[in-house]
Amino acid sequence: MRLKDKVAIVTGSSQSIGKAIALRFASEGASVVVNYIKQEKLAEQVVADIRQEGGRAISFKADVSNEQEVKEMIHATIRHFGQIDILVNNAAIDPRKQWDQITVEEWDRVMINNARSHFVCSKAVYPYMKQQQYGKIINVSSVTFLTGQKNYVHYVASKGAIVGFTRALAREIGKDNITVNCIMLGAVLTETEIDKLGSEDSQKQASEKIIGLQAIPRRELPADIEGAFLFLASHESDFLTGQIINVDGGWMMH
Repeated sequence: MRLKDKVAIVTGSSQSIGKAIALRFASEGASVVVNYIKQEKLAEQVVADIRQEGGRAISFKADVSNEQEVKEMIHATIRHFGQIDILVNNAAIDPRKQWDQITVEEWDRVMINNARSHFVCSKAVYPYMKQQQYGKIINVSSVTFLTGQKNYVHYVASKGAIVGFTRALAREIGKDNITVNCIMLGAVLTETEIDKLGSEDSQKQASEKIIGLQAIPRRELPADIEGAFLFLASHESDFLTGQIINVDGGWMMH
């Protein structure tokens, strides 16, 4: 049980990548806060699954870019579990649009959801981690920051901001024995992607293209990323901070 007696908040964990992280952390002994903004039933199911296996979890609705809602989530975490040891900044949106057709409002929406949320959540948990002189902050970026991506300028820029935020914050709070690292994900096959692509033909074409870019010739699944998050959340990475770990099947070797 590598996370025994630890408490983790995983943003955007009602489905897909966040759900996989929440379930894995719980299986390793962590008490988990399952954050969501719209998918209440899905979040409650994640909590039910954790409790069914003997774990501890609560769900909490919060827009993680909203400072007041995040503070309420933090207070609820402390009331239920008494501490906060791990924060996974996972929640994000990924609209696609030709760059010169993106409005200022659309640009701001992506930056607010994907980058500001990391700042807001990290700032909110910091006093508790500082007080106990221990904490793990894990940010989530994307391989698209390294590749560049057509019709994705606002998303790629937001994921690049997360890389810079990770490195700078690690310098700020290393003295408090808090590590800040970032996992740069490849194209993870989730139910969200399947819904967006729609037809089986579209899914097949997308998968063939992605597999052709990777060193490991198969689609990346949520199960493939859990180990990296667990490593950064555990004591095994206590002297590792400010780092970017690519988990993308060898798409980019950086």
